[in-house]
Amino acid sequence: MPLQPNQFALLSTVALLVVTGYFLLGSIPLLTLEHDTTLDARFIRSFYVTYYRFALVTAIGATISYAMASRPVFAVGAAAIVMVTLLLRRHYLPKMDALGAQMGDDATAAIPAFRRIHQRAILINLAQLLGILGSLTAL
Repeated sequence: MPLQPNQFALLSTVALLVVTGYFLLGSIPLLTLEHDTTLDARFIRSFYVTYYRFALVTAIGATISYAMASRPVFAVGAAAIVMVTLLLRRHYLPKMDALGAQMGDDATAAIPAFRRIHQRAILINLAQLLGILGSLTAL
């Protein structure tokens, strides 16, 4: 029995929720790292590369499923997550690269800057998670 559009939309929402929640819970413990070596920077950056890939795939799937289920408000919301993810990927990853490269040169300004980027990414991820959870009451 094929899935109905509303069922596909619900499954897409759950997938997006799982990806967002999993990576949020995984990124918070990374704050315990000192963020003072290039290895720390590379690891955290690779974590976000993986998250952004999964977030893009699930958010695009959710956008399509909401459109198929005739839920334009949710489709726009999921498309907004796609756009935010693309912007974060374009903006944060190059900054993480640049700051991570400076960490080996005893650049003390790079460490707090990298940590702030990491914290902002967590807060944005939390906002997305809360938005997804809030939308579940309207499905």
